[in-house]
Amino acid sequence: MRTPLKALIALFAGAALCMTPQVAALPGATPAALTAPRDAAPAAADPAYRILVFSRTAGFRHSSIDEGITALRDLGAANNFTVDATEDPQAFTTANLAQYRAVVFLSTTGDVLGNAQQTAFEQYLGSGGGYVGIHAAADTEYDWPFYEGLAGAYFHSHPAIQPATVKVEDRAHDATAHLGRTWQRTDEWYNYRTNPRTTAHVLASLDESSYSGGTMSGDHPIAWCKDYAGGRAFYTGGGHTEESYADPAFRRHLLGGIRWAAGTTQADCRPETGYTSLFDGTGTTGWKQAGPGGFTLADSTLTSQGGLGMLWYNAREFTGDYSLKLDWKASGDDNSGVLVGFPASDDPWSAVNNGYEIQIDATDTADRTTGAVYGFQSADIPARDAALNPPGEWNTYEIRVTGERLEIFLNGRKINDFTNTDPARSLKQGHIGLQNHGDGDEVAFRNIRIKQAGTSPGPRSGEVRGVNGKCLDIDNAGTADGTKIQLYTCNTSAAQRWTVADDGTLQALGKCLDIDNAGTTDGTKIQLYTCNNTGAQKWTAQPDGTVRNPQSGKCLDASGDTWNDRTPVHLWTCHTGPNQKWTLP
Repeated sequence: MRTPLKALIALFAGAALCMTPQVAALPGATPAALTAPRDAAPAAADPAYRILVFSRTAGFRHSSIDEGITALRDLGAANNFTVDATEDPQAFTTANLAQYRAVVFLSTTGDVLGNAQQTAFEQYLGSGGGYVGIHAAADTEYDWPFYEGLAGAYFHSHPAIQPATVKVEDRAHDATAHLGRTWQRTDEWYNYRTNPRTTAHVLASLDESSYSGGTMSGDHPIAWCKDYAGGRAFYTGGGHTEESYADPAFRRHLLGGIRWAAGTTQADCRPETGYTSLFDGTGTTGWKQAGPGGFTLADSTLTSQGGLGMLWYNAREFTGDYSLKLDWKASGDDNSGVLVGFPASDDPWSAVNNGYEIQIDATDTADRTTGAVYGFQSADIPARDAALNPPGEWNTYEIRVTGERLEIFLNGRKINDFTNTDPARSLKQGHIGLQNHGDGDEVAFRNIRIKQAGTSPGPRSGEVRGVNGKCLDIDNAGTADGTKIQLYTCNTSAAQRWTVADDGTLQALGKCLDIDNAGTTDGTKIQLYTCNNTGAQKWTAQPDGTVRNPQSGKCLDASGDTWNDRTPVHLWTCHTGPNQKWTLP
């Protein structure tokens, strides 16, 4: 339950955050806490599911494949999933793949699937399936463009097996949360033909100065994840050696990749570039405590203790538009929050009276639980619940400020969209802070970083909501060119998950939102079509809520005037009616 103190103070003061002024000291961390992997703790119990392990080779065959299958079977037995292992490509049929939550390509090499099998696998991903690529999975299917995007990058070369330092960039994803900031491993370290950082979220990279033979100019991703064509894709470059599969830390790495690909745990796997660190785990320079209690620093993690108080970033005030990201974890029904838009002051009540709190609290009223703008606006609870990891697992917030608009993303999914109208508050300038709520409320934070206006926001993924709260939907999750686009009740399916790409396209299931034959007349069909970089596939969100195609000068429009499920979407002269108002991710 929520602690009575916060409820009482909120009741009597009408505040969005509760704290009293007093400054607490913050202890430092030891070097060992910054670099040493922790014990490979078991994951939380998951509902039972099945995965398919595919290890066919049409080129070099790794001697570690048998050890890999054994390790995956062991992980399944301990974590409630069943492993079916095969090297038969005939397993890739629509009906057979439907029983699996994820398909693991274990050091496959060469051309391992025929055309019909490739089509079945593309449909499986489009229906929300998961892919896990291990090591030589990047040395596979060079003539299949869909697979190149799925794996993230193709193999180029490798030096001799040798130890290297792995830099862990994301310690919130289930595949890497158990690791320290660095990870010492011996393996065969692949160089890749392209850098996946712009299309995938990098979880770990290699320190090329720690070994010989790296050829990626110092930016060398080695594990990553991405949402792809309606499904989820995870890849790790480790796993060449037999010894890898007996290593508890590497096994836990694989388990986390499988759990995420299977959808049993959530993470923000959008590409991420251009952020500046405010707290990277090495110290708290620039931060200051206001109020009682404080935060301890260990294992590159800030953990709230006592309170009510706030640790705020006093080194600078943020003005203009920005995106703030941070990772957080609650151990149970704990209470904390992230504050934005408040003036510099050693009195924490300045944050109460002038800022907003993005709440962290497992149980409370809708406007005072996780994802809410505390006391002002509830999160979209179904979307929040679908994106939220349970207590004991890490989550990632993105808090995006655009003028007086505050958007909140949880593990990559938008869960709240709030606009400030209070003249006593403003999001256009202010500081940020972390709440320490009180005794017994221990919430941990990692990797606090910010990107300010003037840098590319990168692609965003989620629902496109229109009139009557319905979602932009692909009819029957079809992937054929020409598939109808319609309104439909929002249901979190892959057919309603759109990516707003930097090139101006709206993409889902691996294809683009398209105007039939580049038409310009009112009523022209809007369809799904292979991305081709034409003007018929470019869309621009307007300040009035419309989504306009610059080539035609017309707008995305829900046809008719009843707007039930399956209402077709078409092109129409812009008029700002409710059937032309859309909320993008």
